[in-house]
Amino acid sequence: MANPFFLEPAGFLTFLKRAAPLVILAAGQYFVIVAGEFDLSVGSLVTAEVVIAARLIDGDESATWPVLALLILAGPLVGLVNGLVTTKLRVPSFIVTLGMLLVLSGAVFLWTGGAPRGALSEGFRMFGRGGLGAVPWSVLILLAAGGAAIRLMRADFGRTLMATGDNERAAALSGVRVDRVKIFAFMLSGLSAAVAAILLGGFAGVSAQVGQGLEFSAITAVVLGGVALGGGRGSALAAMAGAVTLEALFTLLNLYGISGALEFTVQGVIIIAAVAAGALRLPLLRKPTPRRGDVHAAS
Repeated sequence: MANPFFLEPAGFLTFLKRAAPLVILAAGQYFVIVAGEFDLSVGSLVTAEVVIAARLIDGDESATWPVLALLILAGPLVGLVNGLVTTKLRVPSFIVTLGMLLVLSGAVFLWTGGAPRGALSEGFRMFGRGGLGAVPWSVLILLAAGGAAIRLMRADFGRTLMATGDNERAAALSGVRVDRVKIFAFMLSGLSAAVAAILLGGFAGVSAQVGQGLEFSAITAVVLGGVALGGGRGSALAAMAGAVTLEALFTLLNLYGISGALEFTVQGVIIIAAVAAGALRLPLLRKPTPRRGDVHAAS
């Protein structure tokens, strides 16, 4: 209603192109949250990968594909470290990924001095700016990532992941390899950050703040999609829909000239409201268990 051009094919594809990195990040964050964990490192991982890519490529077209392969491998590797420390050393994922956020942020600042060097090649930027005909590559990658996430959750992995988040002890007693499932979830989150970095690098260019705050945006999107922060409930499609809704909300705020600084306030309100609503609704969904005396009285 505020912008009639928004729902026209060209305008809507432009919107999806801009929303694609956050939607893909939300899909990766969903796997971790539904398992009962958190990943706060994805924003700094996005920044690190964009900065590293610019430094390694430095405008050299021939280095594009080797660097792309390196980024795709580096994302799951960071997720593997997060998962191993969380599961094997029993450190809370909130602390582990917060520490990884600080490590990556500090490493990027140390390497660049606050001013990233190098340049991305046109071949690299094609994924964020180019397209196949009228459809941007980022939208096609978004559809592929979304389809893969939904397929994974409908497979055995999805069922074991959901069981792990719902009741880790019961899942372990049922034969689920809980540690392996959680580690794989963190690796998927790292992979989603790598893909988002490639798209953002092409779309927004090189910056030391390109991924700043994305970890909170991804968590907000997942919560907005109705996924329980405690794990065990929610769908991948709903998490991605939450990211699209959040991006649309940011677009609306921008359209009305409201300061971008208010985005963090909006995210905070959404998280608090969604968690509070879930806490109020959950007792209503639980049926009271009859006491033994009540059963005898009824009989």
